Amino acid sequence: MDVDVIVVGAGLAGLAAAHELTAAGKSVALVDQENPANLGGQAWWSFGGLFFVGSPEQKRARITDSVELAWRDWSNSAGFDRLGAGAEDEWAVKWARAYVEFAAGEKRSWLSGMGLRWLPFAGWAERGDLRADGHGNSVPRFHVTWGTGTGVVAPFAAAALEAARTGRLRFHHRHRVDELIVEAGTVTGVRGVLLAADDSARGVSSNREVVGDFELRAQAVIVTTGGIGANHDLVREYWPERLGTPPASMITGVPAYVDGRMLGIAETAGVRLVNRDRMWHYVEGVRNWNPIWPGHGIRILSAPSPMWFDALGRRLPAPYFPSYDTLGTLKYLRSTGHDHSWFVLSQKIIEKEFALSGSEQNPDVTAGDRRGFLKERILGKGAPAPVEAFKKHGADFVVADTLDELVAGMNELTEQPLLDAGMLRTQIEARDSQIANKVTKDAQVQGIHNSRRYLGDRIGRTAAPHRILDPAAGPLIGVKLHILTRKTLGGIQTDLDSRALGADGAPIPGLYAAGEVAGFGGGGVHGYNALEGTFLGGCLFSGRAAGRHAAASL
Repeated sequence: MDVDVIVVGAGLAGLAAAHELTAAGKSVALVDQENPANLGGQAWWSFGGLFFVGSPEQKRARITDSVELAWRDWSNSAGFDRLGAGAEDEWAVKWARAYVEFAAGEKRSWLSGMGLRWLPFAGWAERGDLRADGHGNSVPRFHVTWGTGTGVVAPFAAAALEAARTGRLRFHHRHRVDELIVEAGTVTGVRGVLLAADDSARGVSSNREVVGDFELRAQAVIVTTGGIGANHDLVREYWPERLGTPPASMITGVPAYVDGRMLGIAETAGVRLVNRDRMWHYVEGVRNWNPIWPGHGIRILSAPSPMWFDALGRRLPAPYFPSYDTLGTLKYLRSTGHDHSWFVLSQKIIEKEFALSGSEQNPDVTAGDRRGFLKERILGKGAPAPVEAFKKHGADFVVADTLDELVAGMNELTEQPLLDAGMLRTQIEARDSQIANKVTKDAQVQGIHNSRRYLGDRIGRTAAPHRILDPAAGPLIGVKLHILTRKTLGGIQTDLDSRALGADGAPIPGLYAAGEVAGFGGGGVHGYNALEGTFLGGCLFSGRAAGRHAAASL
């Protein structure tokens, strides 16, 4: 044996597993195909949102939450329908219940003990489909970490580096695993190739030149290699019919190393893969004007005020508003015959409502600069600097003083002009006519009023209702939106100890899986729909379970 446990993948789930193992005194080999600059993986790039239930931030804003309400929201959103002994959702639903209880209990104190802290108000992400028994969060539960994704990763990366210093952990960077070694039905190690040295910066695509091979042996192997988001061919292969036809054009929300290779390798070793048709992609993606990886896209996180139009200029119906129903909107837009859609908004809206997903797009929060955050986002004038940079440099942004000029500029961004200024004007004026009254029949305007009843949104998230065509609120802004690939919701089926299951439903001795490669737990803890803030938490929860059980079982 080379070590007690091999962890394949140096992202957040792998770091969480390694932390539990080394804390228990076990020796770990942390194997990853990328260089040391990429420690923390995809999580490092995230906004750092975490799903909590009954948090101090909620209570401060007089938001009442409970395990029962959160579980109802989760169950209604997930729509688990592959149930029964041996079925694809058998373990997923158990993981889901365990995760909701974790989010309402130990999760907060555990992460606080690691040094994590959160912004003072919870965000209201994924508000849902406007049905009490449907998809969505009934209350705000999205808690942004000071430090964003880098802050979530930091204590676990520090623990790995300290374990390496003391000899309990050894990094094997630029080691690509191509095979799980299975002997007499037990996983006993990994084989693969050594990739040529590459000093590329974090997130930049690295070379795949093979310069040798390797083999490592251990009592257990934990696979934490992420999903398929950067592999558009796999995304299209498993694209579900319920979401329409796969897009011909997509942009990419994850680095190139999120390639899905280990899913096929695990299946070859006898692992059961489930729910591969479940995935999570955003519809508010814009091309990064300063890209890091190929096809690099950024998601716009908007409050409910921008008007949303399809490629032909038809306003999206309820509940397809910004921040409401991600996959519902994706399904609707796939029925339009085009791969893009449009936001139309005012300068007044962009200043308060636009945020950009990603640690690098939120330098004040990433740096933990509370004073800077207050000055720029709450008290300051204008949009946050990264948003203004996209407005100025982004290929998908059009700014104009009049609607006719705006539509002309928007039409220049497509192969042929598809938008009619008169058609947009009629719809915008109809919406604007509903603004003057405190009550309204327009569902989106109702959503704006509802949002502003929550103190966190009123202070720092949702603009005061106003007419989009009011010159005093201008200039006008049009944003071309693309489908942005992101998460895999299915994968390796696991039990509640993160043990990987075989085709017969029994645990494969010596093999564990955690994070996105395992559908964030059980082969699909989210079912068909996510509630946001649950991806990082799913990596932490499943990685912790894998590390703890492996350490106890050796």
